[in-house]
Amino acid sequence: MRPALSVDLRERVVAAVSAGASCHQAAARFGVSVSSASRWSERYRSKGQVGPRPRGGDRRTEPIEQDTGLIRSLCETQPGIFLRELRDRLAEKGVQTSTSART
Repeated sequence: MRPALSVDLRERVVAAVSAGASCHQAAARFGVSVSSASRWSERYRSKGQVGPRPRGGDRRTEPIEQDTGLIRSLCETQPGIFLRELRDRLAEKGVQTSTSART
């Protein structure tokens, strides 16, 4: 995987677009793709950030880890609970997940 482009380059591209250049013009000027110039500009407009998003790692378990206590209590009260039953009990409490914990 290629390393992320520098924040300095991203800031210069976004500044050029903010100053009136099109994404095509800014991309050609700084030697980046038009899609990158467009994504960076949109991200700056919506979130005020131009830095790269986190790469790698586990980004899916954080929401379910917030409910660790609930999951443990369900497993302790029903030691032989199946995953689909656990999923259904969690759904009753407003926690949406799946048996594979991928959604």
